[in-house]
Amino acid sequence: MIRAERRWRESLAARIALVFLVLLLVVQLASFAALRLSLVHHQRDKQPERLNEGGQLLQRLLDNKVNTAVAYGKSLARESGFFEVFITDTADEPTIVSALENFKVRVGAAKVAWLGIDGKVRYCSTRDGADEAAAAVARLRAVDRAPGIQSGVVLMGGQPYQAVMVRISAPRPVGWALMAFPLDEGLVNDMKRLEGLDLTLLSRASARAPWVVYKSSLDAMSAADLSEQAWGSLASAPAMVSVPSQGDELGVHPVLLGGDRGDSSVVALVSVSLDDAARLPSDLRLALIAITMLAIGVFAAGSIITARRVTTPLRGLVDAAERLGAGDYATPMRGLTRADEVGDLSHSFERMRVSIADNQAQVLRLAYWDSLTGLPNRTRFRDLVGTAIREAADAKLADGSAASVAVIMLDLNRFKHVNDVLGYGVGDQVLVGLAQRLGRALARDGDVVARLSGDEFGVLLCRTDAQQAQAVALRIEQALEQPLALGEHKVDMGAGIGIACWPLHAEDGDALLVRAEMAMYAAKRRNNGPVTYDPAIDATSAQTLTLISELRQAVDRSELRLYLQPKLALEDRRVVGAEALVRWQHPQRGLVPPAQFIPFAEQTGFIRHLTMWVFEEAARHWLALADEGLQLRLSVNLSTRDLLDLDLPQKFAALLARHGVPAAAFCLEITESAIMDDPQRAFATLDALSAMGFRLSIDDFGTGYSSLAYLKRLPVDELKIDQSFVRNMQSDRDDEMIVRSTIDLAHNLGITVVAEGVETAEAWNLLRDLKCDQAQGYHMGRPMPVAEFSAWSTSWGMRRAAGDTDGIHVLH
Repeated sequence: MIRAERRWRESLAARIALVFLVLLLVVQLASFAALRLSLVHHQRDKQPERLNEGGQLLQRLLDNKVNTAVAYGKSLARESGFFEVFITDTADEPTIVSALENFKVRVGAAKVAWLGIDGKVRYCSTRDGADEAAAAVARLRAVDRAPGIQSGVVLMGGQPYQAVMVRISAPRPVGWALMAFPLDEGLVNDMKRLEGLDLTLLSRASARAPWVVYKSSLDAMSAADLSEQAWGSLASAPAMVSVPSQGDELGVHPVLLGGDRGDSSVVALVSVSLDDAARLPSDLRLALIAITMLAIGVFAAGSIITARRVTTPLRGLVDAAERLGAGDYATPMRGLTRADEVGDLSHSFERMRVSIADNQAQVLRLAYWDSLTGLPNRTRFRDLVGTAIREAADAKLADGSAASVAVIMLDLNRFKHVNDVLGYGVGDQVLVGLAQRLGRALARDGDVVARLSGDEFGVLLCRTDAQQAQAVALRIEQALEQPLALGEHKVDMGAGIGIACWPLHAEDGDALLVRAEMAMYAAKRRNNGPVTYDPAIDATSAQTLTLISELRQAVDRSELRLYLQPKLALEDRRVVGAEALVRWQHPQRGLVPPAQFIPFAEQTGFIRHLTMWVFEEAARHWLALADEGLQLRLSVNLSTRDLLDLDLPQKFAALLARHGVPAAAFCLEITESAIMDDPQRAFATLDALSAMGFRLSIDDFGTGYSSLAYLKRLPVDELKIDQSFVRNMQSDRDDEMIVRSTIDLAHNLGITVVAEGVETAEAWNLLRDLKCDQAQGYHMGRPMPVAEFSAWSTSWGMRRAAGDTDGIHVLH
């Protein structure tokens, strides 16, 4: 039952049929209501006329009795000797009684009397009826129907009678014959039979007496309700009076019979039930019910047929949608020949099917192929590697060993810089050119080149061992050595190249890709040609992950140490500043070199925490050094992530305010590569820091790619010549020229020059001759803890004052 009810609710055809049937019933009910309302108004409007006609019928019935009585009286008068017994004075009482009885029987009256010509009662058919007859005569005298005829309704013995007085002539008037006929059931039944109206006869003894029901075709309760009305006070007989009775409403037409107006002693009430009159006839109700049932049947059949014409193609559309959901885009839609709305819907579904099929094909192309280069993407490359491994596992070489599969991965160097400087359009051209060169570098059919991500490519070499893969990687490296010419630009396309082989380095395709990628990153770090995977790379990676996890706790555990390396003025050997450096005193590993954790801190973003720690420690120790009389400017290194932090100036300002240190006490060192990653944001941060009073220094100057292009745009106060030029300038003429040119350029721009990596007195003297401003390196002092730096500064100041600094350097 519940399942059938649910199917009914969920069936569109059933709901359509139900809607049609409900609409039909609503229309039918509205029609019935309108018909009944119309009948009610019509019948109510018609009833006064009908009741008036009923009153006229009552009067005709009464008149007929009068006419009949008159005719009988006159016919008897023509019989010789019939009334002589009343005229003569010789008749005895039995004879008179017999004559009256005969007279009563002949005319069919209930009571008869003989009146003299003067109207006085002489003889009466009842022993004590003389007074009643006299009272009746008195009332009839006021009514003349015609000459010699008087009639009316009177009370005799408390009951209403229709009394008729006829003058008897033989041939001259000899007296009056009085005949009284009771208003009996016959009159009431005639009214009901002839007109379908109810008749109620009320009488009263006097004008002040209550009405008493004499005869009625109504039930006793309804008749009693009518008797309580003030009928005798009506000035005239209205067409209809509405009287509520027993939950019904009666339309009543009063007819005053006995007396005039308020003196009436008898009233006849012609009535009809207004509710019954307005009720639909039973045959009409049956006809309407039959019509309604027939209409329901017709509508049900028609609605089911209509619903099926709608739902059948909709079910076809549902099936089509399920086919589309299952991936079947080849089966065309049905119902395309229809010209109605369903046909339009079918055509729309067909267009959708075709569009989805095209889009799905495009999605599949995008899912497995790179839209820019037309090469397989990472997903497709992974599938191809897995297929190649399975085929190699099934194949055997001539010596019975399994074939090998090699994967080469390469990642372009400085590709982000190309996008930032030359634009993404040129970057896309670089990727397309690289794809073409890789394709030309592969000599065998079956080898695959794929673009794995933005500037990362992969090469699949089937049936190739590690030695052959190394040869291919070298060939690829040679192909990338030639710059790519793109219009006005020439782009160097160096890359880090990693190699891994199956089954030598991995057991499955996913592991092979991971190992090749690890070798690629190792090649980028070493910058010394292609690198073949080695298990030591995994060990280094695991150690690195451990260090990164422990580094996050090193700050809270106070394992970090601040070291300072002095910076001296070349002109007078005065200590003018120091570079603040961080060291990690690991509880198990001892002093961890910065190279082992700084690069990974930069990759993970933890470098920001290290920068803030170094800056706050430097601010705290600056105050201590100042108290000892050392007025120094401390240099703090900023990373790429620091420059991209637009809140960095506010963070530094808070720390300066906390420790009461001026911004001029610090020099912030930045690298050229850090600026190139996002020049706009870097410029905004540097401008804000310069405005606060910080000195800005470009670290490792000369190793970047666009130093001169950005130098004039930066608020720079200092340049630090990279130590690679300083160490070799005595033996390499080119390096000396680079150092000399850099010093001249900086001085022309009003910028202080600092030389890094000064390790010999010869380098010190040469830099002094080249007019370099400051020097930093092991010749003067290694990075040292703050406490040792304070002692070293004091000792150096004393020797400088004594002039004992020539050829002296302190190595810690």
